[in-house]
Amino acid sequence: MTSQRTIATEEDRQYYDTTERVRLKPGWMQGEGQPMPTIEPFLWRWQEVEPLVLKSGELVTPDRDVERRTLRLATPGLDRGTTHTITAALQLLLPGECAPAHRHTPTAIRWVLKGEGAYTTVEGDKCWMEPGDLILTPSWTWHDHNNEGSEPMIWLDGLDVPLVRYLRANFYEPYPEDQQPIVGVAESEKRFASGALRPAWEDHEAPYSPLWHYKWAKTEEALHSLAEIDASPFDDVAMEFSDPATGGPVLRTMTCWAQLIRPGVATRAHRQTSCAVYHVYRGQGYSVIDGQKFEWNEGDFFVVPPWVWHEHANPTGQESILFSIQDIPVLKDMALYREEPYVENAGHQPVTGLFRG
Repeated sequence: MTSQRTIATEEDRQYYDTTERVRLKPGWMQGEGQPMPTIEPFLWRWQEVEPLVLKSGELVTPDRDVERRTLRLATPGLDRGTTHTITAALQLLLPGECAPAHRHTPTAIRWVLKGEGAYTTVEGDKCWMEPGDLILTPSWTWHDHNNEGSEPMIWLDGLDVPLVRYLRANFYEPYPEDQQPIVGVAESEKRFASGALRPAWEDHEAPYSPLWHYKWAKTEEALHSLAEIDASPFDDVAMEFSDPATGGPVLRTMTCWAQLIRPGVATRAHRQTSCAVYHVYRGQGYSVIDGQKFEWNEGDFFVVPPWVWHEHANPTGQESILFSIQDIPVLKDMALYREEPYVENAGHQPVTGLFRG
């Protein structure tokens, strides 16, 4: 906490003039450092977002005008990123298009929203994209996207760009050709998708999951299996995508969750030092974030800032499924992760307002 010291004498003034001249800043004087940007909870409605994503296909092409055709989820209060550590954006790839191969130090995930007939190639491994699939493009891995189908493909990009930029570690390299050579199809999936089993002769030492592609069918099956025996009071049936080689998060800076909010469930509120960007993959419901009610429908997106109370509810008769990108791993690695339950009112916040956008 900063304090204000009074410059009471001429000797004081000379002292502070001297520190200013030699570029020293007294920490006890008010104004030390710059205020952190405020991250507000916010919700983007799919019915408004989807037409704009599709319209972008008429304006720019990824091979001529831009490297990638994306629309960022721009949270109020932030000039860059969707949170202070994560950038989330919607990417569109039309039939016959190629988003050229490149690699960069920021890590990325692809959460497939809509379409079929496209694939992402990661380090030569061709991964066909289907709705609900999670595809990783870890730091400094070659990747390109191609649409051989007959309909537009839309997916959610999640990257740790704000964090990497802040650390001044942002590097980029284009591949010599638009597409990298394909050396296999679903290779990582065939080797590691069984989860508890892996090739006995291989030791994996890379700082990310050796499995690039997490298929929706297996994710959905795992959610429903867990729902039969257990659930969290704060997140209901929540599962973290994991690295099959270590059992830890899929990436060093970001993790991804799938959450089944069962019909009639209202979770208890809690808060964490981490932040999250959510996508409503299925169903309807609402979240109360810092006292404000956010009503969501299938396809919507919303952001939960760090250290704000939040809870989820599904008052309908049908299940709801949420996907999220969270920065928990980097906070845990730095011993900065904290979590706290809301203890008043049986764990539920008073609703003080309704988000209207």
